[in-house]
Amino acid sequence: MTVKDMVYAALFAAVTAALGLLPMVVVPMVAAPITAQSLGVMLAGGILGAKRGALALAVFTALAAAGLPLYAGGRGGIGLFLGPTGGFALGYVLGAFLTGWLTERMWSRLNAVKAFVAGVAGGIGMVYLLGIPWLGAVARIGLHKAFIGSMVFLPGDLLKAALAAVIVVAIKKAYPIIGK
Repeated sequence: MTVKDMVYAALFAAVTAALGLLPMVVVPMVAAPITAQSLGVMLAGGILGAKRGALALAVFTALAAAGLPLYAGGRGGIGLFLGPTGGFALGYVLGAFLTGWLTERMWSRLNAVKAFVAGVAGGIGMVYLLGIPWLGAVARIGLHKAFIGSMVFLPGDLLKAALAAVIVVAIKKAYPIIGK
């Protein structure tokens, strides 16, 4: 791990925290709010790659767990990770890793469609894979209700994946970080 890697990771931890400053939307009957922070997961993985992207979200997660109010709405602390949204929050690290891993595999032929697929797989698929069962168990609503309730987030998350894809491809052309 170089100093450059650590700086990139810190930068994208900060980007993800800054996305938390955008207003969150609380959905009635669903324990998790709609936030812009999953965009940070997709951007970190897509721009930095698997290892640096996961490191960025690990730094973000560790700082939030230590009590810094980095999540949307000024939330932070270990209680956040033990509550109904904890699985989604923990899924950010693996989501960034998977997004980055897929992006690295497609790097030489990366376009917006492929970047979108990587963002959906990691930033949505992996995050939901951890978040939905956690939500069902902690909120005691069961897997089926947690899944159905989480589908309200899917249209917005797909829009964030599309935005991330456009940004990732533009960054790749202007200043490719993966491979450096």
